Amino acid sequence: VRVVLFKGAGEKAFCAGADLTEFLTAPPPVSARRIRFDRDVWGLFLSIPQPLIAVLHGYVLGSGIEMALCCDMRIASDDAHFGLPEVELGILPAAGGTQTLPRLVGQGKALEMLMSGRRINAQEAWESGLVNRVVPKSRLLEIAKKTAEKIASYDPDVMRCVKQAVRRGIDLSLTEGLDLEKRLAHQLLRSNGLNHEHT
Repeated sequence: VRVVLFKGAGEKAFCAGADLTEFLTAPPPVSARRIRFDRDVWGLFLSIPQPLIAVLHGYVLGSGIEMALCCDMRIASDDAHFGLPEVELGILPAAGGTQTLPRLVGQGKALEMLMSGRRINAQEAWESGLVNRVVPKSRLLEIAKKTAEKIASYDPDVMRCVKQAVRRGIDLSLTEGLDLEKRLAHQLLRSNGLNHEHT
């Protein structure tokens, strides 16, 4: 597997978040927190070495947007709507949104979305950097597959190193990030049987 496309199965939504009826039968907060940490689904997304592309349509809300934020790229249809409505329920988005969203769109836009619960359309999501592309709904899967095929045509070791450099480097100082980039570049050269002193 060289690239993973991640899409919703239904016609109306990529993922509209948690089933609110679950809150009526939910375990106590301490137990729920322990269950969430034990089932680190989002950590699993972040640990996938292959490029992961979210294919987004319809409603992308709550944990749905948080799942999409764990992907490397997000391609949205023109009917997509994004939001984090947790504040309306008196809860905190606790599946990574408070950490991943500001890293992608900046602190100001993230706080606006997190604090207001306001939904944004696909165009605003693109303008804020939340999604990489907005395409007609009728061509969403076609364009996502073409993007995946292009990425899959490249050396998978290079893709893995690019992902690692960005994902790990973003939490480092610039100097440390540049050092990481250099180490990964040398690692690739060695694995390809090249000597970096002659390139």
